[in-house]
Amino acid sequence: MNRYRVYGDMLSGNCYKIAMLLEFMGVPYDWEAVDVLSGYTQSPEFKQLNANAKIPVLEITNAETGGKEYLSESNAILNYLAEGSEFLPASGLPRARVLQWQFFEQYSHEPYIAVARFIKRFLGLPADRQAQYEGAQVGGHKALAVMEEQLSRTLYLCGETLTIADISLYAYTHVASDGGFDLAGYPNILAWIARIEARPNYLPMQNNIAD
Repeated sequence: MNRYRVYGDMLSGNCYKIAMLLEFMGVPYDWEAVDVLSGYTQSPEFKQLNANAKIPVLEITNAETGGKEYLSESNAILNYLAEGSEFLPASGLPRARVLQWQFFEQYSHEPYIAVARFIKRFLGLPADRQAQYEGAQVGGHKALAVMEEQLSRTLYLCGETLTIADISLYAYTHVASDGGFDLAGYPNILAWIARIEARPNYLPMQNNIAD
């Protein structure tokens, strides 16, 4: 079996989703803590792992040869790790539905909810980012409304089974209040969050992970 090391920051939803899946799957891994605000990702050393200078990065060590490969982009990592598991349908429309929600997360959800969270929690809502923060509220609530409607019909985003689509969207949704989003008006989202958090091996976001 390949060995895994994740370079990430547990306060980042994109990094957290990787740890979350690995815990659900019971797959051993090492965690290399990288402070997203430290500037380390801009270093020549880190850019050898990911030229785009972003976390998370998955280091994959071949168990037989010891050779290492690196994979970036959180949803690509989820798809790689989930291949052949219960968390990713094998093919066809069910698999495409998972990808549909992951694309939704990256283009219609994260740019608003994650950005608002960053501006408020990590930057302290500076005056020069106030307009951007307020604009993100509109897009964020639109994304939450789409999720709320789907979850009024199914237990999870792609049906009755948890998939990496749920993990992708849970990561920033469950801390949306950090960005000023009140989830009280989204009862189906709250019930979905509770279902995920009740699962065996659930990993809270701010756990400290040691190598």
